[in-house]
Amino acid sequence: MPFRPLIALFTGLFLGLPANANPVSDYTPPPVTEWRYISDQVMGGVSHGGARAESLEGETYLRLIGDVSIKNNGGFIQARAELEQGFPAEAQGVVLQVRGNGERYYVFLRTRGTILPWQFYNAPFQTSDDWQTVRLPFTAFKPSGRMLRATPLPETVTSLGVVAYGRNHRADVTARWIGLY
Repeated sequence: MPFRPLIALFTGLFLGLPANANPVSDYTPPPVTEWRYISDQVMGGVSHGGARAESLEGETYLRLIGDVSIKNNGGFIQARAELEQGFPAEAQGVVLQVRGNGERYYVFLRTRGTILPWQFYNAPFQTSDDWQTVRLPFTAFKPSGRMLRATPLPETVTSLGVVAYGRNHRADVTARWIGLY
């Protein structure tokens, strides 16, 4: 679509990105309909929930709902978008629009270097009833273990997930991945 780079540019301008954080206009996130739901049940956990696309005022959002339990060494539900290629090397971070039930959620990144299923990078964000724009620089993403780089390289990212993680709680988060900056 010839208008996507222009839309990304204007979206970045209206979001008030910092002057040194120009939007990456040649990157369009995967549509919400391509995200898939994953829970800790793949490794014996008991968390349960689901993810679905919802439309609101002409925009499509991802909604992740469920109950997270740390029983049986579990503790997560997530919606993940697999990427056909990594991010542009000049990207500095991701931008999402979110709201939720007041809980803390995470964005998980997997890269070509996260070989094992329990390896990832994560950055938290807090939700409220009100919509908010969240900017997560790649430097905010922490590795899940010592065998990973301290900061993920944008061009090596293979997936991005919105995740309810790490503690017993009711998850209800709605998000739209706006793009990169």
